[in-house]
Amino acid sequence: MQFWSIIFVLSLTLVFYNYAGYAIIVACLNFLRKKHPKNEAEDTPFSPTVSFIVAAYNEEDFIEKKIRNSLEQDYPVDKIEFIFITDGSTDGTTAIIGRYPPIRLLHQTGRSGKSAAVNRAVDSARGEILIFSDANTTLNKEAVRNIVRHYRDSRTGGVAGEKKVMPLEGIPDEAGAGEGLYWKYESFLKKIDARFYSVVGAAGELFSVRREHYQHLSPDVILDDFVLSLQIAQKGYRIAYEPEAFAMELPSISLKEERKRKVRISAGGFQSIGILWRLLLFWRQPRLSFLYISHRVLRWTLSPLCLILALVSNIALCLGSPATPGGTTVYWVLLTLQLLFYTLAALASIMPPDKRPSIIKLPYYFTFMNVSVVWGFFRFLRGRQSGVWEKASRASHSIPSPK
Repeated sequence: MQFWSIIFVLSLTLVFYNYAGYAIIVACLNFLRKKHPKNEAEDTPFSPTVSFIVAAYNEEDFIEKKIRNSLEQDYPVDKIEFIFITDGSTDGTTAIIGRYPPIRLLHQTGRSGKSAAVNRAVDSARGEILIFSDANTTLNKEAVRNIVRHYRDSRTGGVAGEKKVMPLEGIPDEAGAGEGLYWKYESFLKKIDARFYSVVGAAGELFSVRREHYQHLSPDVILDDFVLSLQIAQKGYRIAYEPEAFAMELPSISLKEERKRKVRISAGGFQSIGILWRLLLFWRQPRLSFLYISHRVLRWTLSPLCLILALVSNIALCLGSPATPGGTTVYWVLLTLQLLFYTLAALASIMPPDKRPSIIKLPYYFTFMNVSVVWGFFRFLRGRQSGVWEKASRASHSIPSPK
């Protein structure tokens, strides 16, 4: 029983550390650190040239809204260029973009994946700052200006914006509620990571890098935004976080579509660990590696395994421990809580989306995410995920205009 006790304690400890413990440690360290005094130069005008890049594939239903939203950015028009690249698109996306002269359109019939398309767009870009945004998102009007201000600091190599998943009003929402909660949690982690040292991986909905630090990615890279931002961090530059530059998007149209997206991201996570293997050498960049391993690597590797081990070892301890008074009470209580958690998740999976009470949405999405990581791992091992993929379908309702 000692073996199962060790497995049980280690598993619970690691899961707690990954999802809450490391954040508590970082938040405490941030609290103890002195705040930097305001730099007087922050009040002086600062408007470097910007290339705003959007990679779009068959986005005819949303692309016009994206164009108008982009052109409304509060930034000097002589300092910003808009590049939309539509490689491989077969619908009306390219024709719609062609109706807007301020947009520079890049298109070729062949499709090599997002990484290849972005590489080609960057080659034609003229701005000092590159800002990337997904075609199915809308931004607040101050997004570009709020991102750019971080580049006053020469140590800043990139800036991550905030992703907001908008709820769908009046219709059943199968995946959106859990996805929205997850991204609120991720936003909190990015805030404390950035204050401690650097964001560990930007989201493709909205992120930015200095042109001089961009390096071409292999076309087979799945998480181009994540890998690019961390490669810049590896060079000693920080990835800042700007919550006042946010990208709004609708949730996946169904759990099936959200699963497709999560499995792809998970497969890309394992691929990224191989690409960024130097960050596992903790002594090279201690602060960056600490955040990267705690926030990302554990969530993609040991945490899902530890959830399984925690349940199996808990059952073994309850069934195999000596029947001494109170000797297994704690184990039985913890097993009951685990089984209740997974029962609620299973119950949610068979209930209509509009009938699910709020109390079961969190265990449902948490379990769903970790199961997707396991599937993503096996997909990665089979080598079946390429840089070219069919995007997950998002809800077609209009996103509210950003305030």
